[in-house]
Amino acid sequence: MPVLAAVAAVASALLLRGLLLRYESSDWYYFLGPWYRYIAAHGGFRALGDTGFSDYNVPYLYLMAALGRLPVPALAAVKCLSVLFDLALAYYTHRIVSLRWPHRPWRPFAAAVTVLFLPTVVTNSGWWAQADAIFTAFLLGGVHHLLRGRPWWTCAFFGIALAFKLQAVFLFPLLLVVVLARRMPWRCLLAVPAAYLALDVPAVLLGADPWQLLTVYARQTGTYRDLTLNAPSVYQFVSVPPGEDDPVRQAGVLVAGALVLALVALAVRALRSTEGAAGRSATGSGGAGLTGTGILLLTTVFAIAVPFLLPSMHERYFYVADVLSVIVAFHLPRRLWYLPVLVQLASFGSYLKFIAPGVAPYLSMPAHGALMLLALVAVLRAAAREFGLLRV
Repeated sequence: MPVLAAVAAVASALLLRGLLLRYESSDWYYFLGPWYRYIAAHGGFRALGDTGFSDYNVPYLYLMAALGRLPVPALAAVKCLSVLFDLALAYYTHRIVSLRWPHRPWRPFAAAVTVLFLPTVVTNSGWWAQADAIFTAFLLGGVHHLLRGRPWWTCAFFGIALAFKLQAVFLFPLLLVVVLARRMPWRCLLAVPAAYLALDVPAVLLGADPWQLLTVYARQTGTYRDLTLNAPSVYQFVSVPPGEDDPVRQAGVLVAGALVLALVALAVRALRSTEGAAGRSATGSGGAGLTGTGILLLTTVFAIAVPFLLPSMHERYFYVADVLSVIVAFHLPRRLWYLPVLVQLASFGSYLKFIAPGVAPYLSMPAHGALMLLALVAVLRAAAREFGLLRV
């Protein structure tokens, strides 16, 4: 029966995405489609000897080059690649929730199915042809390895995620917490750049400029200058005169960095205080206070807080939060069952601003920002309780 249910769920998810395959988004028209055709016209993998035609890092371009060898229409091929990683998201969701409910198999199954059918997940791959599922799947893999006490694999997976998309850095404060709290050796962090650089090696061997590969994300950061690009962030409440965006954006980056570091410091202090009071535990995911629940709550806090506080964020940049909100809700169903509802209302509502122009005039972006703020407050409160910073 569980196998039949899983097959039915996957088949339904694929059918739903199949209905969207023919739609072309503007991102496909202006970016992904031209990249795909350029690679095909310049010898497949040989085209990656000069990556100036794209502003993505090379791991995703490798996959595009491989897809070009298949007898499949370009748009369908790129979307199916993202759909494949939708399944990987569901897989890691199941694995992570299974750690919490090992004797209740329907709970991890329900969590995985919920992720497969999240409106943002379905739309991101099936309609938009975006690749956010790829780096998020590797981030979830890293979180799973952290929960299993495998720090080297954790950092390697985070490095692979970073190689696919810069937005993977939203979860990197988690690594800082576990290292500063002495739950992970510093040397394990070497796996992050090692994995990242290893994925650049094939392109370098093909003739790509190493400096261009190493600075790809530096060039990306200067592409968009608006304070927000349909993101349900704090900048939905900010109004500045024309031409004054740059100073506000620079201040926003500094404030976001300071607040995230403050969250890291509070978490580390709470963990060290717990260790001093109770000693180091030999069970669970590492030590006193840093339970699986604590790890997932911290991860979700950073997944929401970082894009909420940073300027120049897109609506898609809450994708990691979309998935993690489901995982933490299944982890703490009585306390946070409503969290994915808030996150989806904010996140998918922001998607509609872009993908459904006819609906856009009826949407209130400040309202979406307020919903995401409520989600952030909810998970911060749960994390504070978990780490003993809030007594209720």
